[in-house]
Amino acid sequence: MKKNFISLLFVSAITVGLLSACSSAPADDNATNPKTETVTSQANHDTNSSPVSVTLNEVAHSIFYAPQYVAIENGYFADEGINLTLVTGFGADKVMTAVLSGEADIGFMGSESSIYTYQEGANDVIKNFAQLTQRAGNFLVAREEMPDFSWDDLKGKDVLGGRKGGMPEMVFEYILKKNGINPQKDLSINQSIDFGSTAAAFSGGQADYTIEFEPSATALEAENSGYVVASLGVDSGYVPYTAYSAKTSYLNANPNIIQKFTNALQKGMDFVQSHTPEEIAKVIAPQFKETDLATITTIVSRYYEQDTWKSDLIFNEESFNLLQDILENSGELKERVPYEELVTTTFAKKAAH
Repeated sequence: MKKNFISLLFVSAITVGLLSACSSAPADDNATNPKTETVTSQANHDTNSSPVSVTLNEVAHSIFYAPQYVAIENGYFADEGINLTLVTGFGADKVMTAVLSGEADIGFMGSESSIYTYQEGANDVIKNFAQLTQRAGNFLVAREEMPDFSWDDLKGKDVLGGRKGGMPEMVFEYILKKNGINPQKDLSINQSIDFGSTAAAFSGGQADYTIEFEPSATALEAENSGYVVASLGVDSGYVPYTAYSAKTSYLNANPNIIQKFTNALQKGMDFVQSHTPEEIAKVIAPQFKETDLATITTIVSRYYEQDTWKSDLIFNEESFNLLQDILENSGELKERVPYEELVTTTFAKKAAH
């Protein structure tokens, strides 16, 4: 545990249903064009040559995923002989489409997307092999400071939430129900505003509360337009919020690549576990040139303090079951999926030793 420092190819007939599922899959809800950090190249099959190119498509580029950026900036992927191309897909649906099509070798998104795709009958199952975050990364922002905030305070209020079927909204509703609050009757949740626009809508006077990721939560506080009064990550408990996944065929054909990739990530996790938020912020700062170091440090600290990052990458069955509980609770799960069908812990367990 941490010390308490202040933290598409599927152009064939079967694709139609599959990609429809992807479009309904949750995202961090940023819906814009993909952003590529480096020159894209296709991954090679396992050979003795080095380096090997791997394309990773991430759901969003966020400080929430600090261990990944530590691994990049500290050269851990390079050390493992991986030439990593990082693409930001801006949405789990776009990430999943990239993985299914072969445009990306590995996808980083909410693992509920793999469940949706599996239930649509994917022949080449998307399997999760490493879990990064263990808590939700969004926060409830109010218009005034509320040191004695209770979830009951939301009754009769207007809240800017996330889109239906998206992990942010499902976790929010999960918390409400845990606290005896009916999401459909006890408050009004506005799900019509795009993820990237809720903070601006809130500062413009809409709603009494808003659900925000960083850096929007901190930005609202900085301009005195809002105050963080609760962490959905803390109040929802340990939730397998984001994980790395790939097509089963890719995992089977490239086990050495996946192992090296996972090894690099584990080194990033180890660094985060053994360094302060200030030290972590300095390492990942080049990934967030538009954000000053003080703000990066504040955000890292907030995530750090709530135990956002696991000490290892092992996606255990208890976490997978909790994820399905949340999906069931939101009415988004057709039927439960066997853990072994969508998760492999082989690579993460080896990397942890």
